[in-house]
Amino acid sequence: MSLSSTINMSHFFKDSRLGGWFFNGSNQAHFSCTTTSGVAKFFPKTLKMSKRLCQLSGDHDRQVSEPWASVEGMIKCDANYVPLTPISFLERAANVFSDRTSVIYGSSVTYTWEETYARCIKLASALVQLGISRGDVVATLAPNVPAMQELHFAVPMAGAILCTLNTRLDSAMISTLLIHSEAKVIFVDQQLLQLAQGAISLLAIKKTQPPLLVVISEKSKNIDNSNTYEYESLLKSGHSDFSIRWPISEFDPISINYTSGTTSGPKGVVYSHRGAYLNSIATFLLHEMSSLPIYLWTVPTFHCNGWCLIWGLAAFGGTNVCLRHVSAKEIFESISLYKVTYMGGAPTVLNMIVNSSPRDRKPLPHKVKIMTGGSPPPPQILSRMEELGFGVNHLYGLTETYGPGIYCLWKPEWDSLPPDERFTLKARQGVQHLCLEEVDVRDSATMEKVPADGVTMGEVMFRANTVMSGYWKDVKATEEAFRGGRFHSGDLAVKHPDGYIDIKDRLKDIIISGGENISTVEVERALYRHPAVFEAAVVARPDNHWGQTPCAFVKLKEGFDVSDKEIINFCRDNLPHYMAPRTVIFQDLPKTTTGKIQKFILKEKAKALGSLF
Repeated sequence: MSLSSTINMSHFFKDSRLGGWFFNGSNQAHFSCTTTSGVAKFFPKTLKMSKRLCQLSGDHDRQVSEPWASVEGMIKCDANYVPLTPISFLERAANVFSDRTSVIYGSSVTYTWEETYARCIKLASALVQLGISRGDVVATLAPNVPAMQELHFAVPMAGAILCTLNTRLDSAMISTLLIHSEAKVIFVDQQLLQLAQGAISLLAIKKTQPPLLVVISEKSKNIDNSNTYEYESLLKSGHSDFSIRWPISEFDPISINYTSGTTSGPKGVVYSHRGAYLNSIATFLLHEMSSLPIYLWTVPTFHCNGWCLIWGLAAFGGTNVCLRHVSAKEIFESISLYKVTYMGGAPTVLNMIVNSSPRDRKPLPHKVKIMTGGSPPPPQILSRMEELGFGVNHLYGLTETYGPGIYCLWKPEWDSLPPDERFTLKARQGVQHLCLEEVDVRDSATMEKVPADGVTMGEVMFRANTVMSGYWKDVKATEEAFRGGRFHSGDLAVKHPDGYIDIKDRLKDIIISGGENISTVEVERALYRHPAVFEAAVVARPDNHWGQTPCAFVKLKEGFDVSDKEIINFCRDNLPHYMAPRTVIFQDLPKTTTGKIQKFILKEKAKALGSLF
């Protein structure tokens, strides 16, 4: 963070304890917020932290200086500067698309953008009446229901920070995240109430003040508990003339997204209003959205704030088709009933669609564009999706990049290529989107760019306004992630001569066997070519001779029965022999709610097997 950023944020930190929470934890916050000759000092004790974060960029001087300020006649004022925030999309939607449908949820809920804006205003007012101050954290634990769309606007409109929790977490982890985030209120879907109450009970055991509980129910209910409220009743208690608490600085936090924990413990990724605004625009552009899109919510809205489209759809006057449970049958029925034009999902969602029962399918009324990301999609799945009438585009990003960061920008000349070549190209991650300044593949140690030869592997690194502000209350992790002035993704990739990036593995997942690097993604792609394989994941198994060997976990399609030897021989026929799995285990694969396979669980299982010989 630069000194100029420090000045811009000083008033915000003066009004809240956020500065203490973010950098030291609430029990260690000791800072003064004074301005002398235009310099604000708000970090605990000194500006050492500010300087350290500035130095991470490698371009401190450029950040501090503002040459325009010395030019006569130029000023920065309310007339020409407004902090960027996706809240503004909702205000505009209420004016421009007032009578257009904003939300559909089954046959029971339909709102217009004018109604959504009015509801969000009242909900923001109700939060303030509950005692929510600027910089407080408000948590959610809910699936893709209308309340989640409203809370994405109402919480920041109240000046607070939204923290959307993964609905697949257990009570113990939820209680840990409530303590870490210091959430003052938690909104919980009725069907997840027991899970949340379990977490709150654990807070009592730990002698931690629990957050106020707001229950999101399908029907309004009276609740007899001084610390518990019902969503619709709370919303109705708000005032319609509430004045939105706009961000004071673009860098003010808008949300905290805890990482899914596929490789390690979760960390709180902080998004700013500026970053959320820019990535919302980038995401609907890379979706190639036209005006008034109809979007089916199969991406969890708690994951990267729905890839920022939960805000972005308001900019286009789009319709949010909410889906509580994601299944192939629900997807086809929703597309048919609501004339859905766009959707998104991890490759596991695509896999579910292409392997669905014919009785669950309905003819598509038109081509439905779907963006997939979260893990590298097998080319075979992309091919079969297009056979069903979907237009598939591929994107890549991380929680730390607000979701989508790069995407496979399609070139018209590729249309004439043979199918195998075409879908292999489409499976690549691609190039940066419009609002991302730089993405490259670099040597993790030297920080030098690797050759664009499609062979040399390096780490994918980002530099952009759409990279997280940092990890909530974790300075060490933040500094490590931004080492060398770029965000380190932890993903290994090659860069092709045409500039397109192709992910090969996670740094932590690469298998080193007899001195050879084996990309688990390449092995998984070979496995998906087998007609009996429904899902596959490959991890390292310890080996006394080779060091490590590939171990494949495979889920078969219904009705198929093959042996491990058949799978191994198939891979040996389609890969260099050293890359073929030496172990195959048939089982269901553990996943996060976003559809990512939890390889750390499989790694532990493979490790417990010990050496093959």
